[in-house]
Amino acid sequence: MKKDCYKLYTDILKEELIPAMGCTEPIAIAYVASIAKDVLGTLPTSVLVEASGSIIKNTKSVFVPNTDHLKGIKAAAAAGLIAGDSKSELEVLANFDKSRSKEISAYLNEHDIEVKYLASRSVFDLIVTVYEGDSYVKVRICDYHTNVVLIEKDHEVIYENNKKAKKISDNRKYLNMEDIYDYALNVDLADVRDVLKRQLDYNVAIAKEGLKGDYGANIGKVLLKTYGDDVTTKAKALTAAGSDARMNGCEMPVIVNSLSGNQGITCSVPLYVYAKEYGVDEERLLRALIVSDLIAIHEKSLIGTLSAYCGAVSAAAGAGAGIAFLLGGGYEEIIHTVSNTLGIVSGIVCDGAKASCAAKIASSIDAAILGYNMYKNGQEFKGGDGIITCNIESTIKNIGKLGKEGMRSTNKEIIKMMTENGEA
Repeated sequence: MKKDCYKLYTDILKEELIPAMGCTEPIAIAYVASIAKDVLGTLPTSVLVEASGSIIKNTKSVFVPNTDHLKGIKAAAAAGLIAGDSKSELEVLANFDKSRSKEISAYLNEHDIEVKYLASRSVFDLIVTVYEGDSYVKVRICDYHTNVVLIEKDHEVIYENNKKAKKISDNRKYLNMEDIYDYALNVDLADVRDVLKRQLDYNVAIAKEGLKGDYGANIGKVLLKTYGDDVTTKAKALTAAGSDARMNGCEMPVIVNSLSGNQGITCSVPLYVYAKEYGVDEERLLRALIVSDLIAIHEKSLIGTLSAYCGAVSAAAGAGAGIAFLLGGGYEEIIHTVSNTLGIVSGIVCDGAKASCAAKIASSIDAAILGYNMYKNGQEFKGGDGIITCNIESTIKNIGKLGKEGMRSTNKEIIKMMTENGEA
């Protein structure tokens, strides 16, 4: 295969498939707050959180881990201040004594945390300013969850990064379906085995916990109770259960895809279920997971970090393609599965992180499996059917435009609906 693609795709997988505990938007707030406290050198008496609309949307209704079931921006900031380990980035709240959760509640009761909407050109923009006496520290991240662009203390700039955020995956413009398929077939698994196995281990573990515990609307349990235990239902149920747990305070880490835990779960757990059902060996499973992950990243890179377009759709399309590969399908099965999936569920909106994410994930996986079975039965959506084209790359570009540009005003209206009572 192409030598430049080999290194690029390997780097993208290693960069993208990283651990996070809790929904990544509130975790980003906790992360920034923890940095601000470290620089201040003491616990602040007051805090100002300024967040772009999409961050508010994705934090308002989700539980923050290790807080004894507190949710929202203020809880995330307080958790970062009290118990955050800034060196752990997206696992900022992973390693502290849970008995300290009472300190977080006490801080919220005794100190002022103000939340303001931040008008910004970036959909992901966050500033946390902490105050103690006459001293203050301001920390800003922009474009993605760990990209610190400013640290300022008492009118002195300690750190500033004026350059546009650069990541390995800024080269995702070089991702394409043919090279993804070629890479999955030919990569030396020794180069990516550890990150892929970690993704399966972490995400399957939280999914199984979701079925055991009582989390949110328990979509995973509802699916199994209502529809039985055929392989499609099991794939939807176990994956949804992972989101059930993650959105509702489970204190287990996940491996993200496109900086989303729900998308990381959606890309991986259905493949685990199908591999187990059909006795597929580990090598084929890991190669199928590469297909799933890279296709999801390819789609999401054109949509952007946050959008009114539900990320579960992109991840499920990747998972459907991964299942097609897992069960012996080739390139044609993969691209038609993706195209059919996008033709079915591209209208699902993102109205923030919360319990209903699990149901959207289940619906998207259902569409992906239907898309695969359509092609196996000689059926497909044709070019010109809505936003579907005769070329898979053009279809993915259409989805990118829909999610990034077409749904911009939709995102604003959703944020307005969610915050019209003034509470972020």
